[in-house]
Amino acid sequence: MNDRETLARRAAREFAEFMKLESAGGVLLVIAAAVALVVANSPLADAYAELFHVGVQVRVGELDIDKPLLLWINDGLMAVFFLLVGLELKREFVVGQFADRRQVLLPGVCALAGMLVPMAIYAFVNRGDAVAMRGVAIPAATDIAFALGVLALLGSRVPVALKLLLTAIAVADDLGAIVIIAVWYTNDLSLLSLAIAGAAFAGLLLINRLGVVRPAAYVLLGVVMWVAMLKSGVHATLAGVLLGLTVPLQDRRDPAKQPLETFEDALHPWVAYGILPLFAFANAGVSLEGLTLASLVHPVPLGIALGLFVGKQLGIFGAAAALIASGLVRRPDGVGWSALYGMAILCGIGFTMSLFIGALSFDASHADLLVENRIGILTGSLLSALVGWAFLAWRLPKRG
Repeated sequence: MNDRETLARRAAREFAEFMKLESAGGVLLVIAAAVALVVANSPLADAYAELFHVGVQVRVGELDIDKPLLLWINDGLMAVFFLLVGLELKREFVVGQFADRRQVLLPGVCALAGMLVPMAIYAFVNRGDAVAMRGVAIPAATDIAFALGVLALLGSRVPVALKLLLTAIAVADDLGAIVIIAVWYTNDLSLLSLAIAGAAFAGLLLINRLGVVRPAAYVLLGVVMWVAMLKSGVHATLAGVLLGLTVPLQDRRDPAKQPLETFEDALHPWVAYGILPLFAFANAGVSLEGLTLASLVHPVPLGIALGLFVGKQLGIFGAAAALIASGLVRRPDGVGWSALYGMAILCGIGFTMSLFIGALSFDASHADLLVENRIGILTGSLLSALVGWAFLAWRLPKRG
């Protein structure tokens, strides 16, 4: 067995572990979001709001980072989440599902259509409102942990190929979200800070080229890059992605050692069971006081909810059907049209990445939109989860 086959087998094993963690993490996400909603609508609501506005300061000489706790979670801890995304993207493109470029077309086109159609729906509903249009990318995302968590409820009835396709679409979706964040949510740039970030990234590429595998070297340069990006106007979480892409897949001196796999194994439980539930708890709490059905048809929540629940399934299923009908790709083995459509519905669960993009879209000067975008995300994601689960439970064959 050659090195590439060995890597592919290890990648398959890692993917199985990845899905288990993501499924369990998805359940924790739901619990954390539910707890946040309960707390935000209880006598503890004021304490909940004040907790995440507590200032946290780190100062080293002239370097001073002073942010509320919420931003340390969204800009700091989420950079670790994006590091995991970067590691996963590299593994998938080198030895995973996207290593064979023939396997990229179906999930890639589905992910692209699954981003463009929801964004078009949101843009149509919010046309003419320049402030609301800053949130056009909110319904473009798919939450892989949440979606796999819902699929896990259906057990062995779900074809493995369907899980693989959903994961591949979500990974491609993450790549699209990273591009959106880099382009759409870049503020006034500091050329000095960008230069420092670029130098740190060049250093990461250099030590990768030299065959360095010690995690400390990558983490040190990664922290420098994160701080520089934080000060540069480019969103700091992108430093996590870039760091992940530079971690070596294999130790040249000892092929049995897999630095990327070691990084991923160490980080994944912390992200799935700690960082993402904490992020959900910090960002999903929204007061429902005074909320009526009329509140859901305000342009921002309506555009997000329709984008996630309607746009995602139209874009993804429509793209898949067109590609399969044209003969450019085959329908995945063991996956019927009903299963494919049910998966497309589940891709409307935006949650984590949608909440993250929503937090970037609207600042404290638009507090009403900060609340409304969360209502839209929760509504669209919940509808997609419930309807997707019910449809698949109805249509997937029972196991004897």
